[in-house]
Amino acid sequence: MTKDVYVLGIDQSTQGTKALLFDAQGKLVDKATLPHRQIINELGYVEHDLNEIAANVIGVVKALIDRDPKRSEKIATVGLSVQRETVGAWRKSTLEPLYNAIVWQCARGAEFVSRPEVKSKADIIRQITGLELSEYFSAAKITWLVDNVPALKECADKKDLCIGNMDSFLISFLTHGKKFATEPSNASRTQLMDLKKICWSEELCSLFKVPLDALPEIKDSDSEFGLTDFNGLLKHQIPIHAAIGDSQGALFGHGCSKPGQVKTTYGTGSSIMMNIGSAVSSCEKGIVNSVGWRRRGSTTYVLEGNINYSAGIISYLKDDMQLISDPKETEELARAANPNDRCYFVPALSGLGAPYFNGNVRGSILGISRLTGKNEIVRAALDSIAYQVNDIITLIRRSSDVEVTQLCVDGGATSNKYLMQFQADLLRLPLKVPAVAELSGMGAAFMAAIAQGIYSENILSEDRFENSYIPKADKNEIDAKVEGWHKAINSTIGYGI
Repeated sequence: MTKDVYVLGIDQSTQGTKALLFDAQGKLVDKATLPHRQIINELGYVEHDLNEIAANVIGVVKALIDRDPKRSEKIATVGLSVQRETVGAWRKSTLEPLYNAIVWQCARGAEFVSRPEVKSKADIIRQITGLELSEYFSAAKITWLVDNVPALKECADKKDLCIGNMDSFLISFLTHGKKFATEPSNASRTQLMDLKKICWSEELCSLFKVPLDALPEIKDSDSEFGLTDFNGLLKHQIPIHAAIGDSQGALFGHGCSKPGQVKTTYGTGSSIMMNIGSAVSSCEKGIVNSVGWRRRGSTTYVLEGNINYSAGIISYLKDDMQLISDPKETEELARAANPNDRCYFVPALSGLGAPYFNGNVRGSILGISRLTGKNEIVRAALDSIAYQVNDIITLIRRSSDVEVTQLCVDGGATSNKYLMQFQADLLRLPLKVPAVAELSGMGAAFMAAIAQGIYSENILSEDRFENSYIPKADKNEIDAKVEGWHKAINSTIGYGI
């Protein structure tokens, strides 16, 4: 390893953007974070301002440099991890966004995917992409842009249109338009990529009205995606030597490089992901196949389930319901809740993701009694996170011949000890929590540094776990709670459409 260098990871997530600085031994040295606006209209559509996010990427790197200007000379490479399925469109010539990015949570594509002529192609879509037909993925969001933003057609006619997810936009922005590319972990989440061939599907681009020539080139995840100096912040240009979806970045950061290894990210939503090796797997309805990463021409596949509202429900308790003033309060409130209360919080604020894939249903709080107060509602909201994860891992277990022996977890909500213990109790699995919470950005940074020869592959096998949780609760009690949860979900779907 080179001794006197830094490795940069940019983690562009749903709520904000982080810059992570690692030393030559892979130790996190410093980090900076900036939030961006959640633009939500009266229909519940969720958008992000691409220009704001671009400015924040520069802002977080500037914060790291301002703290120690000498860092500008020592940063050797950067890896990007990004929120997935969020998609935008911009002019190739000027990088001007043609509309806000449509966020992965946004269900505005539900009407299109529910059309009979589209639904009839669901089996073909799953065969090609490994994904369930859903507005969750990028394709139906692009269809909405094509149908509702006239500037897209104007730019397409002039061959001046770029359509891509956040990785493609940031690569274009950071290289001043010299590069326009993506990689398979992000491309596999668009519902437009042929999963086995690792290329765009002409058939699906036609179905979803996506101009094929407006899509980025698909490169390996550890490719060089161009050079950047972050608009002059660095004294030299450095290679963007990795790009990856945030969930896959976390899997890589955990060192889950062998089939059967599983991780859960507790972010705004949750991605539950198992490494399944070099071949696509048959799986039960409710979970999907995606690409984990493609390095040096070799593809690693994953089984995955995604939850729309995971730890994001904590922000909802604070910002919308105003039941708490700080997310840290939830652990104490949950522990103080009446153990005899049996209310359930179904957080379908923008529909339900896996394993239900229902974008029309909306949330509910069921089973309220005179025992139900603020503490009980907060606990039910936390419990909903663990219940949803349990549903996905149950399907993954049934779909894989490899035994799941433990769960690696990451994300801000892993600091909530009540939630982590309840999760271990539900799954009857040990949970391992790393010392570094920012696994997505770390995974991208490590992939870039390995590709450039700064780190060896051995860095992925180092033990970085700080806490672990062992199942403690009575099995019969847990089974009764899970049964109640499934009744709540079924009731919500039944009257929520």
